[in-house]
Amino acid sequence: MDNTFHTAFVSGASRGIGKAIAERLASSGINLFLTCHTKKEELDELSDNLHGKFGITALSVSADASSYPAMEDAVKKALDFFGSIDIAVNNAGISKNGLLTDMNESEWDQVIDTDLKSIYITTRLLAPGMVRRRKGRILNISSMWGEVGSSCEAAYSAAKGGVNALTRSLAKELAPENVAVNALSCGVIDTDMNRIYSEEERAALCSDIPAGRFAGPEEVAEAAYHIISMPSYLTGQVIRMDGGFI
Repeated sequence: MDNTFHTAFVSGASRGIGKAIAERLASSGINLFLTCHTKKEELDELSDNLHGKFGITALSVSADASSYPAMEDAVKKALDFFGSIDIAVNNAGISKNGLLTDMNESEWDQVIDTDLKSIYITTRLLAPGMVRRRKGRILNISSMWGEVGSSCEAAYSAAKGGVNALTRSLAKELAPENVAVNALSCGVIDTDMNRIYSEEERAALCSDIPAGRFAGPEEVAEAAYHIISMPSYLTGQVIRMDGGFI
């Protein structure tokens, strides 16, 4: 990791992939600005643990990633505290399973706003500082379903497809300022989002994955760390990590 990177923002950091990425960054001495929407107690515990284990400074803030005013207030607190943010990991995300015809407008909007609009918000708030310093990394956590679509996850697939397109567009805007923007397109990861499946359904899904298993959040975190660590010439890429699924 370029040792000029001092502080990283991670959304949806209280559990799963976000938590694992926060732990991986902290292990490399990166200070953390962590957010989540509802699980503030778990987020505070993570911050305390990472400070104690790695000696880094961590600020945890409860904020709805899909709300511009909430995130604007959170980012202000972070910038007042740290001075600058070098890395942004946009991980906040939700999914609603079921047929599109059974999904109401509010549910559709919630998925699109949490999974896609949130990236507009954090980029709009954090990118100007990166541009001024001509230094920064933005990593968007996406999904293989944003590339090929998934039955009964239309809103999630649409949102992640938007994440991929937004990643490529932002990379072109920010490359002249030495700010790299990439996405990590995840396959089936062993997180709460995928614990809706029964044991039989998990086994059937694993049989469709050439690697024969779900990935662990810590594997995604390792991949995320290496993407962030790459030279800024690596930008505009949607890097798939799916065990050979698609």
